[in-house]
Amino acid sequence: MPEGANVEIAKHLNEHGSHSEGGHSDRFSRILEIFEAILLACVAIATAWSGYQSAKWDGRSAEQYAEASKLRVEQDLAATQAGQQLLFNTNALNAWVTAITTGDDQAAAVFAKRFTPNYAVAFDAWLETDPLNEPDAPAGPIFMPEYHSPLDDKAADLDEQATHALEQGASSRDTGEEYVRVTVFLAMVLFLIAMSQRFKIRNVRLGLIGLAVVFTGFALTLILSFPNL
Repeated sequence: MPEGANVEIAKHLNEHGSHSEGGHSDRFSRILEIFEAILLACVAIATAWSGYQSAKWDGRSAEQYAEASKLRVEQDLAATQAGQQLLFNTNALNAWVTAITTGDDQAAAVFAKRFTPNYAVAFDAWLETDPLNEPDAPAGPIFMPEYHSPLDDKAADLDEQATHALEQGASSRDTGEEYVRVTVFLAMVLFLIAMSQRFKIRNVRLGLIGLAVVFTGFALTLILSFPNL
C-alpha cells in the first residue's frame, strides 16, 4: 500500500477519534449540567423550607415566652392575694385571741365569723385541740392539716405552667436555630457547585459535585429529623 494512503488513513482515524472524544465530552457536560440543575433545585427548596421553619419556630418561641411572662404575672398576683388573705386571717385571729382572753365573747364571735372559709375550717379543727389551755397544741390554724389555701395552690399551678411555657419557648428557639444552621450547609453546597462550574478538569469537577451531594444529603437528613410547623 502506498505510503501516502497510510498517512491519509491515520489522519482520518485521528479526526474520527477527536470527534468521538468531543462527543463524549459534550455528553458528559450536558449530563453534569442537568444533575447540577437538579441539585440546585433541591438546595433552593431546602433553603426556602429551612428559612420558613426558622421563622415559624422563632414566632412560636416569642409566643411561648409571652405566655410565660403572662403566667408569671398571674402567679405573682395569686401569691400576693394569698399573702394578703393570710395576713387578714392572722389579724382576725389575734383580735379573736384578745377578745377571748378579755372575756368579750361577743367580739370573739364577730372576729371568728370574719375568717375566710378555708381558714375557718382549720380554725375549727384548731379549737378542738384546746390551744388556750394545751401547751402542745399547734401554734395556729395554719399549722393544722386542715388548712388549705386555694390561692396558694393557684399560684403554684401558675408557676408550673409558666415554667413549662418558658421551657417550650427555649426549645422552640433552639429548633429555629437548628434550621438556621442547616442553611449554612446549604450555602456551602451552592458554593461548591459554583466552584465546580469554574473547573474544566473532569475529576476536580466531579469531586466538588460529590462533596456537594454529601452536604446536601446531610442537610436533608437534618431537616427530616427536625420537628416542623
